[in-house]
Amino acid sequence: MRPPIARLRAVALAAFLLGGCGTTAPSWNPMNWSIPAPSLDWLTGRGSQVKPGPLPALTATANPALAWQASVGKAGPGLAPAITADAIYAAATDGSLARFERETGRQVWRIAAGKPVHAGPGADASLVVVGTDKGEVLAFDANGKSLWTATVSSEVLSPPIVADGVVVVASGDGRIHGLGAADGKTKWLQQRINPPLTVRNTAGGVASRGGAFLGLPGGRLLAMDLQTGTIGWDGAVAIPTGATELERIADVVSRPLVEERQTCAVAFQGRLACFEIVRGGLLWTRDVSSLAGVAADAAAYYVVDDKGAVHAFDKSTGASLWKQEVLAERRLRAAQVIGDQLAVLDVEGYVHALAKPTGAYVGRLATDGSAPTGQPFAVGDRIVWQSLNGTLYAATAR
Repeated sequence: MRPPIARLRAVALAAFLLGGCGTTAPSWNPMNWSIPAPSLDWLTGRGSQVKPGPLPALTATANPALAWQASVGKAGPGLAPAITADAIYAAATDGSLARFERETGRQVWRIAAGKPVHAGPGADASLVVVGTDKGEVLAFDANGKSLWTATVSSEVLSPPIVADGVVVVASGDGRIHGLGAADGKTKWLQQRINPPLTVRNTAGGVASRGGAFLGLPGGRLLAMDLQTGTIGWDGAVAIPTGATELERIADVVSRPLVEERQTCAVAFQGRLACFEIVRGGLLWTRDVSSLAGVAADAAAYYVVDDKGAVHAFDKSTGASLWKQEVLAERRLRAAQVIGDQLAVLDVEGYVHALAKPTGAYVGRLATDGSAPTGQPFAVGDRIVWQSLNGTLYAATAR
């Protein structure tokens, strides 16, 4: 890392620790600092108060369009919609939890969880789970009826994973808890040692083929057996380097992308890495730093880097297909494939459409003026996400 950037980040870190940066204070552990996720711009040399640049000139040829929208309530990182076969669940920081129809966005029910919600929901066909900053895990059935409450060792940072009768909860102290879906009792526990300085992973993990895949501090991607918590493999997405703890931050802070034969993740101050899904053998890597996650179609992986450029990489080899920088000043937050386009969301809630084959800028859509809480989900021919201002959106290509 070049010295000027290192100095800039060191100054930003000192300002954060001494005076705050307009975000929630970090959880104090004498052996670990966990940097809150709401404002990460200081990490990349862009202050949280810096406004995005102007909207680029556009001759629209294929604008995205809203399929529906619904009100949920104010949200933050750690809150994101949970998608099941016949429902979408979403929560707000005030404790509101609601179920919506996937096709129409019609609200089916809304309840008060009884406590402020910090993370979630996670859901399957019969269970919906949210977490609090006190380490409480609250479970409800598909009709919104309270089932059980459990307590883990620290604040719940990200949406729990719910699959195969197990609820996987990552807590802020580095522990990963496996709870029984029927009663919330602990089935297994994994303890991970966090680096001295980390960025909170509010994105959560993915369940697939009887396993849970989670990105971790220190640039690791973990594959675990859902039933036992046994580690199947532990892959290095990035290798921390540098002279200071700040320079050595190389955390996976976005959802892994899990496909039939391989799984990929991207790290801040690290790289994009893809692994063979069963044994965890490293297939290929590309140097790119990102906080925003990975999107994919049949031919390519798409990544928004921490400087605002959008990249497309060949799925088989990792070779660069294109790089688009027209939106670099828009403080991009996340990307997801939507039909023949790549939808990229910015800090003001605009959805920008890029043509997948070339990266050409082809359209945009305005929403409620606030950033997404995390990476949108691909749901059929739509994408679904939640905004910080409290709106649940479903958009489609047009």
